[in-house]
This record gives sequence, C-alpha cells and structure tokens, in this order.
Amino acid sequence: MSTVLQSRLPFAPWADPRTRRLPGIIPLDMADWLDIDDAYAGQMALRDGLIAERPKAVHALAEAARPAAEELYGLLLPLLPGLGFSIGPGTALRPDGVTVPLDPSQPLLTLGRLVQEDLMLMLPGPPPADGLSAEHVLAGAVLCFPAGWTLAEKFGQPMGRIHVPVAIYTEDVARRVQRLLDGVQPGRPLVRGTAHHSNAPLFNPRTEAMGRAITGDLPFLRVERQCLLRLPQSRAVVFSVHTYVLRPEALSAEQAALLREFPIRHAA
Repeated sequence: MSTVLQSRLPFAPWADPRTRRLPGIIPLDMADWLDIDDAYAGQMALRDGLIAERPKAVHALAEAARPAAEELYGLLLPLLPGLGFSIGPGTALRPDGVTVPLDPSQPLLTLGRLVQEDLMLMLPGPPPADGLSAEHVLAGAVLCFPAGWTLAEKFGQPMGRIHVPVAIYTEDVARRVQRLLDGVQPGRPLVRGTAHHSNAPLFNPRTEAMGRAITGDLPFLRVERQCLLRLPQSRAVVFSVHTYVLRPEALSAEQAALLREFPIRHAA
C-alpha cells in the first residue's frame, strides 16, 4: 500500500444524507472544485513518476476531445495562483516547490502534474436508435490513481459499459447519472463521493477479468471526491476525482461515529 496518506478527511460522503446514497450528487461552488491537501507533495511525486515512466497507462485523448482538453487547460490554469502556485513564462511552480513546464500541446498530461485530481473528459456518444439521450463516452483522461479499473479497458466506452462489473450501478442508477450528465451547467459544478476500506496502492489498475478480490487486512479508508462540471465552449463534461487515503483513526470524532452508524463497503 502506498504510504502517501492524508492526516485528515475534508469530505466524508457517508456523513451527509445527501451524499450517502447513489448517485448522491449535490451542488458545489466553483471556488471549491480543486483541493490541495497535506498529501499533495507525496501524491504529486507519484503522479510525476507515472506520467514520466508510464504515460500510456495513465493518459489517453481522442482527437474529438482535444478541443475540450485545451479548454479545460485554459480554464484550470488561472485557478492555480489562488491555490498557492506561482505562474511564470512557460512554467508553474507548485506548492511543493517543483517547477513544471507548461505545455499547451499536452493539456491533460500537463494538468496531471499540477493538481491532485484525476481528470476525465466525457463527450456525448452517438444517439441510440430508441431516441433516448445518448450515453456519454470517456474520450480523454489523465488517470494516475484508478481504484480497481484500467484506463485502456474503459477508454472510448459509454457510462454503462465503463461501470461493468459494478453491481450497484443498476439501470436505474445509470439513467439518473445520465440525466445529471445531460443537465450539468457551466459554472454550476456538482460533487459526489465514494468510500471503501482498502489495502491497495493509489495506482491500482485492475482489469474486469481480474475482479476485485479482497485479501488480507484492509487498514485504510479510500475516499474519492468526484466532481462534474460542464465546459462552456466544447460542452464536454469534466469528471474529476480527488483521492484521499487515510487511516480510520485520522477521522474526526463525528466522522468516525457516523461511519459506525453508516458502514461502508469493503474493496481491494
């Protein structure tokens, strides 16, 4: 298990009745979209290594999604000074003191070295024959911390196919999620969360055939803060994931009490 741990959890989805049940999505202020936490330096070191050594495992971008990736790059960079970054001519100085070249020709890979969030771009797929709303397709991603899935297997797939074999992602949940993807508006992001017990590293790619077998102790909590926002020009939906991994004793007293009242599932 990665030893990069947060010392506190700012977002506990089980602690709010609105985020406790699927799809559990609530409004979010745009100013609260990105988070720099106390595990920033450790997580970014892992991200730097993965992007440098295994770029094909953590990055994919369809040509149809390039305008959206460039738009996301232009949207996110101006937010960085407010998060403790210093932006210079062609470089960004991160809060951990690392200088990152700014390369607009590689928008997702560059952003993946700046923020803790994994960033995915969802584009509407071809309309189905039944005339219903088209499922969104995963068309771009920088994904360094997958929790038991593989980018290569999910890239280019619609939402329903992406969530195979997640048992709780029923047809009803899929329809509700698709309505949310269709309805999210620019400047009005949404947030939801997932949580499970884990013994796996932050970079935990697993194919569907491998499953999610649980072995040994599960000493950590892994929480994902998942945000949805609409890009105003391309109209693509950004799905961002901030991953927190911590020991249960790092929870606040209120979070720990609510976790006992509303236990979460186990996962590898």
